[in-house]
Amino acid sequence: MSGDLGCLYGVGLGPGDPELVTVKAARLLGAADVIAYHSARHGRSIARSVALPYLRGDQVEEALIYPVTTETTDHPGGYQGALDDFYADCAVRLAAHLDAGRDVVVLCEGDPLFYGSYMHMHKRLAHRYPTEVVPGVTSVSGAAAVLGRPLVERDETLTVLPGTLPADVLAERLAAADSAAVLKLGRTFEKVRAAFAEAGRLDDAWYVERATTGKQRIEPLADVDPESVPYFSLALLPSPLTPFSAKAAADREEQAGDERRGEVVVVGLGPAGRPWLTPEAQDALARADELIGYGPYLDRVPPNPRQRRHPTDNRVEAERAAHALGLAAAGSRVAVVSSGDPGVFAMASAVLEVASEPRFADVEVRVLPGLTAAQAVASRAGAPLGHDFCVLSLSDLLKPWEVVADRITAAARADLVLAIYNPASRSRTWQVAAMRDLLLEHRSPRTPVVIGRDVGGPQESVRVVELADLDPAAIDMRCLLIVGSSTTRLTERGGRPVVYTPRRYPA
Repeated sequence: MSGDLGCLYGVGLGPGDPELVTVKAARLLGAADVIAYHSARHGRSIARSVALPYLRGDQVEEALIYPVTTETTDHPGGYQGALDDFYADCAVRLAAHLDAGRDVVVLCEGDPLFYGSYMHMHKRLAHRYPTEVVPGVTSVSGAAAVLGRPLVERDETLTVLPGTLPADVLAERLAAADSAAVLKLGRTFEKVRAAFAEAGRLDDAWYVERATTGKQRIEPLADVDPESVPYFSLALLPSPLTPFSAKAAADREEQAGDERRGEVVVVGLGPAGRPWLTPEAQDALARADELIGYGPYLDRVPPNPRQRRHPTDNRVEAERAAHALGLAAAGSRVAVVSSGDPGVFAMASAVLEVASEPRFADVEVRVLPGLTAAQAVASRAGAPLGHDFCVLSLSDLLKPWEVVADRITAAARADLVLAIYNPASRSRTWQVAAMRDLLLEHRSPRTPVVIGRDVGGPQESVRVVELADLDPAAIDMRCLLIVGSSTTRLTERGGRPVVYTPRRYPA
């Protein structure tokens, strides 16, 4: 807006379906002071009929009625002279509204600057008034959509031609085109069809009339009765890379289904929500037909009605793996979800162990890494895993406690940082204290211990205590512990504790 002048809007309405009017166009149609539209002398306007659902009903309307369309005229300047005078008069009428501060929307089928009638107002007014052009879906795009055929693929080019060109020019350009659209048919139809025939492209061409509307018509171009062709129609030569045949498409789909082989992808979800999920893991989840996993982990994957979900208990890893491999053997893409990284105390080893059975020899198995809980907790605390470290599970469900104890002692003697998974559960409450006592035999009571709980989740907490003060009652299954080495340091930055292990080890 400049001063008190109104704004000129050239608004594209799309190919004919009022639901293909853009949100912006609909807003402007309802807000404008003046609605202008072109029509032939019969006064009917396709553009106005498309816009009608969005008009208020109390707006000023300027009907811009052509003095001639295709007939002859006695204007001294001939046909073009009559149109030039008409456009000049229309511009004066719209300028009167704009000078008075009224916003004017000029309606245009398709796109305003794609063979659109609006462009004649634009050339005469845009340099004098605030102006905005709102693009619309073109008739070419609408025709391709209803035909269900790509216009162009890969490095093809699209040629758009007016049917008013000489026949020899049309034929020459059609012969050289990958894909083509010929507009402005009506009285030019027979010439256009002859040009397609001369170019050797008639058998591949289609006729589309009033695309996206209730009066839509689609036929092979060769079969159309010339007497039935209106101005709002076009001839389309779609991409030759996608030949039109419903049977061929069905055959290709059936063949692809026959050739498709199932697979199992073991996907690491990371320690918490989507921001911790890798793009590779997201892609695997999106492609899957079946999702299998421990229920709470499966709940972290957004539902998709195309996919089948198989939640299971946390203690049936072998059964879960066999189920996944069986589905894949039958042709499904199966994603087995695992918290953190699937190769760290998780599902990857279980799936690969069952996959080694002869019955699953032909099933492909892939493992996609995820951010581990140890990495997540370490990042919140600082850099406690900055030097050599080991990863241990305190659970004695799958191995004897004596093995766990020996490994704790070995790691303590070797002065390794320890990342401790599965420290406690409702049925296992004593291992944390036992671990603490074993470590204190080789490690200072002041050794920093990071306690991370639900890191990345809504109840996240990260605390740092000294090894001697580690309270087993404060630890549960949702915790991960990082026990420092002799070189691990505890400092304070910005009022919070920071734990790091230097990369240099004392000589």
